[in-house]
Amino acid sequence: MTAPPPSLWLDGLESPIEPARPLTHDIEADVAIVGAGFTGLWAAYYLKRARPDARVAIVEKEFAGFGASGRNGGWASALLPTSLATLARENGREAALAFDAAMRSSVDELIRAAGDIGADAHIAKGGTVVVARTALQLERARASARDAAEWGLGKRIVFLDQAAAKARLNATGTLGGTYTPDCAAIQPARLVRALAAAVTDLGVRLYEGTTATSIAPQRVTTAGGTISAAHVIRATEGYTARLPGYKRDVAPVYSLMIATAPLSDAQWQDIGLAQRETFSDHRHLIVYGQRTADGRMVFGGRGAPYHYASATRPEFDTHAGVFAKLHATLVDMFPVLADAPITHRWGGALGIARDWHASVGLDAETGIGWAGGYVGDGVTTTNLAGRTLRDLILREDTELTRLPWVGHRSRRWEVEPLRWLGANAGLTGMSAADAEERLTGRPSVIARALAPLLGGH
Repeated sequence: MTAPPPSLWLDGLESPIEPARPLTHDIEADVAIVGAGFTGLWAAYYLKRARPDARVAIVEKEFAGFGASGRNGGWASALLPTSLATLARENGREAALAFDAAMRSSVDELIRAAGDIGADAHIAKGGTVVVARTALQLERARASARDAAEWGLGKRIVFLDQAAAKARLNATGTLGGTYTPDCAAIQPARLVRALAAAVTDLGVRLYEGTTATSIAPQRVTTAGGTISAAHVIRATEGYTARLPGYKRDVAPVYSLMIATAPLSDAQWQDIGLAQRETFSDHRHLIVYGQRTADGRMVFGGRGAPYHYASATRPEFDTHAGVFAKLHATLVDMFPVLADAPITHRWGGALGIARDWHASVGLDAETGIGWAGGYVGDGVTTTNLAGRTLRDLILREDTELTRLPWVGHRSRRWEVEPLRWLGANAGLTGMSAADAEERLTGRPSVIARALAPLLGGH
């Protein structure tokens, strides 16, 4: 099998990864967790902190942090894939605002917990700047700020005029933008590996190199042995489709990234990001970036195809065409980087539920719990999910267990080939929508037509 390219984050660990021993025999536990990414590890961490005597076991096919947790954009943000309007329509205004507040406080909780476990994760809470580089993008920026104000969140998402936007991020053609303080740039692989060490120190049994072949009430089956447990937690995100019975629950979509060599002070003076703000722009096809602690530019985006039957394979982590477009977009935004060497190219699968609605829950009858569907906004959301799973497992009625994503059930994705056709239509359509707007100077008809497929976004 082709090995995935190392992300900048995994390549930047202080020592080589030495996977824990695999499961080789049947065991018993109170809680069995499938997946040693952020979701599974945070759940184990908070549960063991609350109940030190709880017997917790985690199985992971590769190593802790192998998936999106070690390959993401390095944003610990308060973003949600589901809009406040959608949440309010389904659950009421107060519930929507409670969820928003929980996400914002989770950014600070993640930073606090990272300090507790001694994670040197290069965290800088510089917020997020989203620039507008066309007149239509500028109107979307104004609309975003107006919408935030109508929700009483005007201090959390503010409109930036041209001078203020360029002072934070001097991208070409910047006309204005928006800014939120609720995001931290992090080195995610350092955090996830420190978290894995912390949970093992707390007594969690972590079995890496152990593939879960099925989950069922009170049972996780692997090639090396079976775990019998009162609670089974699925924390598999973009790899969920590999589990029998879950093929259509979460669609894996790939996001790819590039990283430059460390830049000079003069280059950074030209670009900005003095507070290590994370950044994006108001185009339709998502791009994102950050300034790393060692002065690199990291830049990523969507555009890689969805693969038939929700397949996830290491060779999908690279796509020459997408990497070339990312580099071209980066240089278009920051011409000073035209000759900057690209040292890393990598990618990975993120998980998307059919209604673009993240969820967490625990079925009282079967004892099977889950969390996921983060649509790439999972670094902070996993922390909230871990604390929520703790409360659900302990049967505690808390503010977290009353949040509107708890117990949410997304409808399943369509059967193939409809899933393949729809997912790729959405991905290519967003790129076409940006081209349409450049040509016509009017809001994209394509984007409006695709909105229902993309959860109303």
